[in-house]
Amino acid sequence: MANSLFRTKKIDSILSEGSDHRHGDQGLKRVLTVRDLTFFGIAAILGAGSFSSLGGAVFHGGPGVVILFIITAIACAFTAFCYSEFASRIPVAGSAYTYAYASFGELFAWIIGWALIMEYSIGNIYVAYSWSDYFTSFLDKTGLHIPEYLSTSYMEAKHAIEKGSSSADELAAWNNAPVAGGLRIILDLPALVINVLITYLVFRGVRESRNFSNVMVVLKLAVVALIILVGGALVFSNGLTYNWTPPNDDEVRSFMPNGFSGVMAAVSGVFFAYIGFDAVSVLAEESKNPQKDLPRGMILSLVICTIIYILLTLVLTGAVNYRNFDGVGDPLAFIFEKQNLNIGWMQVLVSICAVIAMTSVLLVFQMGQPRIWMSMSRDGLLPPVFQKIHPKYKTPSFATIITGLVVGVPILFTDKTFVLDFTSIATLFAFVLVCGGVLLIPVREKQPGRFHIPFISGQFIFPLIVAGAIVMAQVLSKNYFADLFHFDFSGNEDYKSGKISFMDAATPNISLIIFWISAVVLAVVAFIKKYSLIPLMGLITCMYLLTGMTKSNWVWFLSWLLIGVVFYFLYGYKKSKLALVESAMQESKTRF
Repeated sequence: MANSLFRTKKIDSILSEGSDHRHGDQGLKRVLTVRDLTFFGIAAILGAGSFSSLGGAVFHGGPGVVILFIITAIACAFTAFCYSEFASRIPVAGSAYTYAYASFGELFAWIIGWALIMEYSIGNIYVAYSWSDYFTSFLDKTGLHIPEYLSTSYMEAKHAIEKGSSSADELAAWNNAPVAGGLRIILDLPALVINVLITYLVFRGVRESRNFSNVMVVLKLAVVALIILVGGALVFSNGLTYNWTPPNDDEVRSFMPNGFSGVMAAVSGVFFAYIGFDAVSVLAEESKNPQKDLPRGMILSLVICTIIYILLTLVLTGAVNYRNFDGVGDPLAFIFEKQNLNIGWMQVLVSICAVIAMTSVLLVFQMGQPRIWMSMSRDGLLPPVFQKIHPKYKTPSFATIITGLVVGVPILFTDKTFVLDFTSIATLFAFVLVCGGVLLIPVREKQPGRFHIPFISGQFIFPLIVAGAIVMAQVLSKNYFADLFHFDFSGNEDYKSGKISFMDAATPNISLIIFWISAVVLAVVAFIKKYSLIPLMGLITCMYLLTGMTKSNWVWFLSWLLIGVVFYFLYGYKKSKLALVESAMQESKTRF
């Protein structure tokens, strides 16, 4: 059984199943150029992360969150090279799922496919919520008001009451909501409506989606550039650069007022800002020249958005003291409010831009999920209906409708905080497996016109990097490893009183211990196997970012994976094409 769980799919087999010849008239349309792919990447990356979750990230890390953006960008850059290598070798829909099938085997492929539901579908729930916030804010500025109980999620209003929140909108939603059968009618109607409209657009076809996305990206980039120029100019002209070194609790001015631990506390918000560049890889079968254009599209979109994020963070933290971003869901509009930079027309413009930006993010993610399900269905891990191509629109029609339902239904009973953490940990997990997968696939000869990940031997360099990191950690914090491996909770009153368990109190230490042990083991393996440096660096940086996730993140994520594994054994394990091939071979051996 163990061999069956880790049975891999040959790359030649994957290519034949995803080719135009294989599907004939039922194939997807190859219409996307490198410009289109780059724009799709920007459309996915530059959205909810910059227009919403950036505020929470700045509040936790202060101006020093720029460092986390750089660290995350480096991790994503290494990962982009790994995605590009896979996309060049396997230019079919499926993204990390397909790549895991070719490297780790069927069980890991299923786990990645299941985890990617959290990136594309669950992640889109957060984007829909953020879209609704900016849309209702814009309507308010034009004199149109949607009642709070129709523009707030039920769970957000409920939590506001339970936690004694001072949020006027959430309290108004709970107090003014109509009651039917003892249940308050509270729902985010704009989020539901935009999900329906985006699902319809994606159902109609990739060409229509491409044109719509490209227009939105151009508008979005123009307004973001204006925010950076206007906001940056005012930071210097008003003498606000002192905000880049705000005082901490001890009144000591610092670029990282909450220390590096405060910066790492922003990892979910920062990483969410980068989610999306990998979505380009699911459009392989609709790309004109996937071996060449897919890598370029991913890397270009990542570089452009990284530069934008760094500039935006500096503008935000310069314009307003980082502490003022607590609970701010529209940070880019917030800095232009009357009590801050006081430019009313920029507030309106940013609200319009945010609606455009997050509409394009919804579009790209809503395109990504059906194509992953289509690939899983081709392999027999999902029922055949998921690979059904619409005869007129040439899109995975059934899978697109199901994606709309998976995004739309949870909007009724989730909230933004839960969705943000859930999405980030799932995506990082997928990135870890993609980088690890590159290390396992056979080395190939260079071919003209195709992307090849640059080979830099990590045999000596990577162990030296790990050793250097260990030395640096100890030098910068004399008791770093002593504290890491010494669990002393004598000063933790909650632990002593039994309010929290050992695991609750020790979670950060345990995650870092696992990381450092994994880093040392990986360094030894890299030395023995002579692995390539770039995927090694992608693997280790993504693993480090995972240490910023809390215990509750891991509990929810592992519970989700457990549900997925149950589904796999109930259907995919016996129905997969590889299982049928194995069964046929065993039956043939029995006969003869």
